[in-house]
This record gives sequence, C-alpha cells and structure tokens, in this order.
Amino acid sequence: MIHPIPPGTRDVLPEEMRELRRLQAALIEVFEGRGYGEVATPALEYDEVLTRGGGRGDHAAYRFFDEGGELLALRSEMTVPIARLVATRYGQVEPPHRFCYIAGAYQAVSPQRGEMREFLQAGVELIGAPAAAGTVEVIEVLEAALDAAGLGSAVIGLGDADLYRDLLAEFGLGEEELDAVLARLAAHDLVGLEEQLEAVGVSGERAQACLELSQLRGGSEVLERAQAHEAEAVTRAVERLRDINQALGSRPGGHRVQFDFGLMRDLGYYNGAILEVYDPAVGRVLGGGGRYDGLMKRFGLDLSAAGFALHLERVQVARVEERRRGEGER
Repeated sequence: MIHPIPPGTRDVLPEEMRELRRLQAALIEVFEGRGYGEVATPALEYDEVLTRGGGRGDHAAYRFFDEGGELLALRSEMTVPIARLVATRYGQVEPPHRFCYIAGAYQAVSPQRGEMREFLQAGVELIGAPAAAGTVEVIEVLEAALDAAGLGSAVIGLGDADLYRDLLAEFGLGEEELDAVLARLAAHDLVGLEEQLEAVGVSGERAQACLELSQLRGGSEVLERAQAHEAEAVTRAVERLRDINQALGSRPGGHRVQFDFGLMRDLGYYNGAILEVYDPAVGRVLGGGGRYDGLMKRFGLDLSAAGFALHLERVQVARVEERRRGEGER
C-alpha cells in the first residue's frame, strides 16, 4: 500500500542519511574552525518578525494562528531569524558576531519543477564586520566549505545587489516600472527584458547597454569591461567589486570567484555584494548569500552584515555527481 507524502517533500533512508550526516559534520567543522558558533532558532517565528526583516515573510507560504490568535509563519531562510536573535540576545555584546547553522526551511514551490518545499540549509552569518573585509571572510569560509564538501568544480558567482535598481532609477523609472524590469532580469528573460524596457520608455541605446551588462561574467577583466558603461550606478558597483577583488588578493590555486553582472537575489534585504554557488555537475544553484547591511537596523542595531547558505540536498547531489564523473575519467 502506498501512502503519499506532500509534493516537494521526501523521505530520507538510512544510507543517504549517513551521507548527509557526514556532510553536515564536515561543514560544521569548517565553520567552527573559522570561529563561527552554531546556533538554532525556532522553525516558527511571529509573522511580523519575518515581514519586518524583508525576507519571504511578506509572502510566507505557511502561516497560521496559534491558540492565542497570534499569526505565526514557518521560516523560509535563516538570516532574518538570526538577525532577530542578535538584536534580542547580543545587543550589548561587542561585535563582530559569527554564527553558523544547519536548519530546515520551508517555502512555496512548484513541485512539478522538482523544487522542494522543505529543505536543509547550512550557512554562516557575520554581523558587525566592515564591508570589504567581511565579504572576503564570508567568501573564504564558503570556499573552505565547498572544499570540505568535495565540490572541486563549484564556482562562486559574485555580483552587486544595488546595480540594476540604481541603474534603472538613473534611467528615470518609477518603483512599479522598476519592479517589472527587475522581474525580467531575475528570470534572465532577455527577450522579455528588452520588451519591458521598451514598454517603460527606456531608449534603445540604454536598453542595449542594460542587456549587454547583464551578460557580463568572468574574471577580473570583466570589471574593466563593465566600467565602459558610463553610468554612475555601474561605476559604484564596479568600485565595490574591485575592492573585494583586491581584498581577495591572490593565492596558490586561485579563488573560485567569477564576477557576474547578471546576478540577482530574490530576497529584499540584500545590498552591495551578492553571491551564488554553481556546480556544472548538476546545473543548479547550490546556494547563495551576500551583504545585508540595512537589515540589522530593522531590529534596532546599526551593524553591517554578510553571510551565505548552502542547500544541503543539492550539495549532496552535486557531491555524488562529481564523484561519479571523477570515477568515469579514470
């Protein structure tokens, strides 16, 4: 007899669970070795907290009232809950604060596309460290985590969250028009993007520049190519990314970072540097993160911050696939 489970969820059997536990242990060892203390927060938060944080709380998939009539929601990520934790428990403690976690998260999905509504995240949050130095530290922890996970092919895409919002405002777009264009950019719909830019009155030359910019990705040489676009928003983004590139410096074997001017994140609290992790072995984003310097102000603390989260089920699939490919090449 078959008893179904909700779409977007799964059962984990013993062999896979052992692999998952080993992966979790390897990641926690990396995080704690870099000075990040492990924390846990409730899967349930007050809906108002998630909404204030500007994560997915304003369109949380799973909301319900408790026995006292308070509106609760299941968390869809860990950054906002940790921001709440820091404001509540560490308001009088000298920063920086370094936290790591492995936690379940929940989101509305399209199960027919193979998306998960319940999934595991592993990540870090660095709160109260200066911008460029803090971003570089987070990237270096992420690189070490990918090494520990055995993902030799994984690449970190690095972009700027403010770039297109500032650029489109510079073009004179209002908030509603701007959001419509950003949605096309986030979907990497170039045909739709061009049509949307034309519909809101952006000139052909400016629209073409926006399209070209969104396709720029690669090593540090793309920073110079981006600089050729004479717009203040582009200049500011390039300067921020160049500061990170200089802070990263050089080391034997190099870094996994590739600059990506088409990168967008779907959470509203990001500003400045943003990142995503890709692995050609699976063709899916394994995780992401970036800076969220304004988020802590929403909880009463004026602290800069950055972090990342890895989607553990996807990391595990990529790990198996990289191992399989490696065996096939022998």
